[in-house]
Amino acid sequence: MGSGSRFVLKFSRLLLALAAWGLLGNFLACSLQRPAKEKPQVPPGGVLLQGAGATFPSLLYKQWFAAYQQAHPQIVITYDTVGSGEGIRRFLGRNVNDEDKVDFGASDAALQDQEIAQAPDGVVMVPMTAGGVALAYNLPGAPQELKLSRRAYAGIFLGEIKNWNDPLIAAANPGVKLPKLTIATVVRQDASGTTFAFTKHLDAISEKWRSQYSPSTLVNWPGNAMRAKGNEGVAGLLQHTDGGLGYVGSEFAQKYGLQTALLENKAGKFVWPNEENLRASLASAQMPENLRVFVPDPSGPDAYPITTFTWILLRKNYGDPAKAKALRDLFAWSLGDGQNYASGLSYVPLPPEVVEKAQAALQTVRP
Repeated sequence: MGSGSRFVLKFSRLLLALAAWGLLGNFLACSLQRPAKEKPQVPPGGVLLQGAGATFPSLLYKQWFAAYQQAHPQIVITYDTVGSGEGIRRFLGRNVNDEDKVDFGASDAALQDQEIAQAPDGVVMVPMTAGGVALAYNLPGAPQELKLSRRAYAGIFLGEIKNWNDPLIAAANPGVKLPKLTIATVVRQDASGTTFAFTKHLDAISEKWRSQYSPSTLVNWPGNAMRAKGNEGVAGLLQHTDGGLGYVGSEFAQKYGLQTALLENKAGKFVWPNEENLRASLASAQMPENLRVFVPDPSGPDAYPITTFTWILLRKNYGDPAKAKALRDLFAWSLGDGQNYASGLSYVPLPPEVVEKAQAALQTVRP
């Protein structure tokens, strides 16, 4: 029995015990109660910028915001890593409490047209960085260079391929002894831009996926998938799940020391999610006027197959000159000097032509 299954069994026993003692209601009430947020300290005359959203770029955003705030102590920045779906909800103000209101959102799925129509103050979507979605695994005795073909990883997440020694996996790894071990898929339980990027890719490469599902931030995964919140949650669960395979931002795979599979790209080559291959994936992207573009199955011999931009969501009109200026200045710096932080965290600095369009979009943000 894997550690994930043991955890579920222990937790189930705990709930049964609490129910027997008549304490289940109190336990759940205490567990679900959200702690009150600590109010940020803003210096006199300072500006507070509050954001929420995607976990995928959060390692980079945290470095950016810390560095920028240190250089500009009058600007105080908070960022809640709650996932793209929740970030969009807060940005659009859907049934949002005062403590959850934000000045900017963040999403790897950008915004759909119907969501843009719901924003009374208009929307400016600004691409900030890019990265890869890795398939990370925890497989005892596995090779350092495990290869997964397109048919294999699509079949795994469709629930068709259930064991690590399946012939379709073995075919891409000749001479490798794969264990007869159940594949424990690890997926996101929250509305996620990482999920959107991964499922948009599956939609592009698998007719069966396309006929049964669609690109989405939240999926009812087939089989007995294990669910976790955020990229951090998926990576942490994979660390403790023998036979686990999950999709996670490549930067989190690096942070947690997870092994990542070489994936077969459109050209039939098996490639890593490294910066060179991610740059090759972005080479064919043509940014439209609204700066919303996806690369679900990039071409090119070195292109990594699952790559995504990630966006900051801003309002066109803020009704607050100081806040609008502070947001423009912060993200102008992020698109400039801030890009130097990307490579060290396994993100991809934006191509110059994308930066130019993003900087122009920023200037449309008004008081």
